[in-house]
Amino acid sequence: MDKRWRDIGVLVGALFAVNVVARLITRFGFDGDDAAADRVSLAMFVVIGLILAAVAFLWGRRRPLAAWSADVALTVLLAMLLTVLVGPLLVGYNPFAGGAGTFFAQIWLYLLATGAGVLVGYLVLTALGLDHRSQQLKRFAEVKAAKPRRVVRR
Repeated sequence: MDKRWRDIGVLVGALFAVNVVARLITRFGFDGDDAAADRVSLAMFVVIGLILAAVAFLWGRRRPLAAWSADVALTVLLAMLLTVLVGPLLVGYNPFAGGAGTFFAQIWLYLLATGAGVLVGYLVLTALGLDHRSQQLKRFAEVKAAKPRRVVRR
């Protein structure tokens, strides 16, 4: 149980760190250049999606979908709250400075990027037949094929 919470905490920290690095690059490297800031934000969302794709691939091999999907959902929720509410404060902005539209756009973009990352990771895992369920079915088929057929006498 302790390892589970540590994994969630590390993943939240990693997702938040990606956002902080992107905000710092935008703040100090491209302050005032909206096109460059958009490219940095897009790169941030791609990196976050790739991290979650890798996590879905690795966790999906070890545990059933129902066990790890709740962990990923909690991780995404916590990282999103940190990203939307705390991230702007670290670079000197107000989280609500852009208005409600910008605030909710950040939330939807974050959920879209994380959802796409998890979906791609799990679909690749399933397509390769390496997910937990496919491995269980494979072991079941091997065990059933290994037993000789029992002859019934009448």
